[in-house]
Amino acid sequence: MSKFLKLVFSIAICQVIGIISGVATRESVTTWYQELTKPSFNPPNYIFAPVWIILYTLMGISLFLIWKDGLDKNNSKFAFYFFIFHLVINGLWSFVFFWWQSLMFSFFVITILWIIIIIIIYLFYKLNKLSSILLIPYLLWVSYASILNYYIWRLN
Repeated sequence: MSKFLKLVFSIAICQVIGIISGVATRESVTTWYQELTKPSFNPPNYIFAPVWIILYTLMGISLFLIWKDGLDKNNSKFAFYFFIFHLVINGLWSFVFFWWQSLMFSFFVITILWIIIIIIIYLFYKLNKLSSILLIPYLLWVSYASILNYYIWRLN
């Protein structure tokens, strides 16, 4: 597969997770989520989609940087598949929070996601420093989302 196709596929697989997550959130954002008590630092709803589109794009580029030279060097194959596994956990959070409306369990899931992101950054750093740097905004956003999830859980 050409490097260009690897780039397109890497970004697309991340964006697909975003689309699937959007399906889980679409109805609840305008109903159940609106009725929750939220902390003062909760951003307006229109912020989330563009932020996630940017983050999924950066994640895809990061994945591409690991994949572009093949998956046979060092631990690149493990890092690549661990990243793919992490996308499942990323998508799971939206279903747990918005679809199943479980604030406590979603906090557990996002905490696991945060730990996994740290591990991925470490694994990617050993293979390609830029790929790990591209994940820093994602880690920061999930850190913020974790705090937000915790406060929404505690307030409700």
